[in-house]
Amino acid sequence: MTTTTIDLDTLSINTIRGLCMDAVQQAQSGHPGTPMGIAPVAYALWQRFLRFDPADPIWPNRDRFVLSEGHASALLWSLLCLSEVRAVDPDYEVLGRPSVTLEDLKTFRQLDSRCPGHPEYRWTSGVETTTGPLGQGVATSVGMAVAGQWLAARYNRDGFRLFDFDVYAIAGDGDMMEGISSEAASFAGHQRLSNLCWIYDSNRTTIEGHTDIAFTEDVAERFLAYGWNVTTVADANDLDAVERALYTFRAENERPTLIVVHSHIGYGSPVEGTAKAHGEPLGAQAVRETKRFLGLPEDVDFHVPDEVSDWFARGIRARGSAARDAWRSSFAAYRSKYPQLADEIERMQRRELPDGWQDALPTFPADAKGLATRDSSGQVLNALAQAVPWMLGGAADLAPSTKTRLTFPGTGDFQPEDRSGRNFHLGIREHSAAAIANGMALTKLRPYWSTFLIFSDYARPAIRLSALMEIPTVHIFTHDSIGVGEDGPTHQPVEQLASLRAMPGLLVFRPADANEVVETWRVVAGLRREPAALVLSRQPLPTLDRSRLAAASGVAMGGYVLADAPSGDPDVILLATGSEVALALAARDDLAGGGIAARVVSMPCWELFDRQPRRYRDEVLSPAVQARVAIEQASTLGWERYVGNAGAVVGMHTFGASAPLKQLLGKFGFTPEHVSQAAREQVAAST
Repeated sequence: MTTTTIDLDTLSINTIRGLCMDAVQQAQSGHPGTPMGIAPVAYALWQRFLRFDPADPIWPNRDRFVLSEGHASALLWSLLCLSEVRAVDPDYEVLGRPSVTLEDLKTFRQLDSRCPGHPEYRWTSGVETTTGPLGQGVATSVGMAVAGQWLAARYNRDGFRLFDFDVYAIAGDGDMMEGISSEAASFAGHQRLSNLCWIYDSNRTTIEGHTDIAFTEDVAERFLAYGWNVTTVADANDLDAVERALYTFRAENERPTLIVVHSHIGYGSPVEGTAKAHGEPLGAQAVRETKRFLGLPEDVDFHVPDEVSDWFARGIRARGSAARDAWRSSFAAYRSKYPQLADEIERMQRRELPDGWQDALPTFPADAKGLATRDSSGQVLNALAQAVPWMLGGAADLAPSTKTRLTFPGTGDFQPEDRSGRNFHLGIREHSAAAIANGMALTKLRPYWSTFLIFSDYARPAIRLSALMEIPTVHIFTHDSIGVGEDGPTHQPVEQLASLRAMPGLLVFRPADANEVVETWRVVAGLRREPAALVLSRQPLPTLDRSRLAAASGVAMGGYVLADAPSGDPDVILLATGSEVALALAARDDLAGGGIAARVVSMPCWELFDRQPRRYRDEVLSPAVQARVAIEQASTLGWERYVGNAGAVVGMHTFGASAPLKQLLGKFGFTPEHVSQAAREQVAAST
């Protein structure tokens, strides 16, 4: 008997369900129920709609697929396996080997497996973004959709639709409960991102039980209020209804789309529809019973019928290859007609910058009055963005304060009426702002976003994911200390610097003056696989006289000797960052009057300093000099690694206070006299 198309669809869907059950069962860990319930929708999307070439999973105009309910990762691994997605190396070269094999599925959730417990970007090709922390995936997908709209506005020309990709995200009940999804959905609705489709897998089940115990709102009505197009699929197993809903999305040109799909967690299993299907293996007997119900061989694990492999070859692989080939052909013609724009696209995809971009960076003359590092950063950012056309970003409603608005001609605001704008009004939504920036970075733009340092806490999960994914998102934080002054302790960051520095893979910069800001941006702009946090002052800082002090290029080393003892043999080392570097220099002069020779070390980026060879670090922080004082208007946590257990740290041990800055500096000991006294005590203790 000839297998019909319907039979192949059903067989393919049940094969996916079987692979997910087997992977979780073999690992004795994982979430089988969600992938079993939503498998028909994911299958229909991949096999019938997704413009994605498994042989080239990074071609620029591919549709993006985000599994926001990342605990259902077995579903994604099964799709990557059946679609035969090729692996890509860190240099963006497509390799000959598969991204996920059946053997990889058999090592689900094991050490070094290509099938980890949650999708991990850069680890497994075909994963567009790391998910698992609920809400992050859908929020990041908004950034991808934004990038798609911006790319189309800048690069599409008559006869050349280089960018028109869609972004799909599958989200669960937990995603919808998280606040970040509300922030992101509100922004997407305002922006009318019609290339964005969220598929809400409403299985009404969480770890504790039915969602009725905690979540009874009408999600569809909420999204209608956001300005979304909303449609519903009553049963995830109804492929015709799923297909109609996806066509509805494709026909929508004014709004993002939410497809509410009612699914059955653990479909076909003895625990279907219960919390037991959510987060634990079904058990060997239940797996056999479920396979019997699905028409799969009961005693064969990781079974993939030949006709399913062939069906995927004729579906997504053939369709994706044709779409990619057509794009490549179009791009070749585009390159001939628009060589400069084509060069931008190619550089962007390789995370390279235009030739001569560093020539745009300014230098600042010495100035005792100086300017706030947020102000100098704004000037540098504008110069840099003119040289790098795909550098863009915004603020969480604070651009006038964070100085992150691009002001040169042609920048404009990104809005539904103008997709070419490079300034983004992200609203008072710090968490989604950072996630949206991540989505833009994953699409190879060079985004930044900004807020006050105190509010970085609101965005921390998304900042963490930028580090975990190794993407060059730029997080700009101003109002960096008690220098905020009269706004008081609610707005004065204390523990935030230590918190950011504790995050692996995040470069945290706190520059001391305008020229250190320039050198910070020189380093940050060239990053390809690391995010950075720029921590900038509200108050003016003197622009240091580099004719008598070391060059600011030392920022690239993370820490450097700014001013040494005349003999090169100091009695004490003063270490500082940001606004406290000028304070350290003042204390140095004070100490010199008393016959104590001090070295001042500027430490704008601990992470870069720690990477330097031991020889360099010892040249800066001479092991022979045990008298050391660190100065920073922040928590003292971490400075002991540089000053030693016997060293002194002039820092914050409490929250701040509401008062003018000068009064605060005296109250908390950030004066030349207090620093000098700490240094004298260190010298006395070390002799």
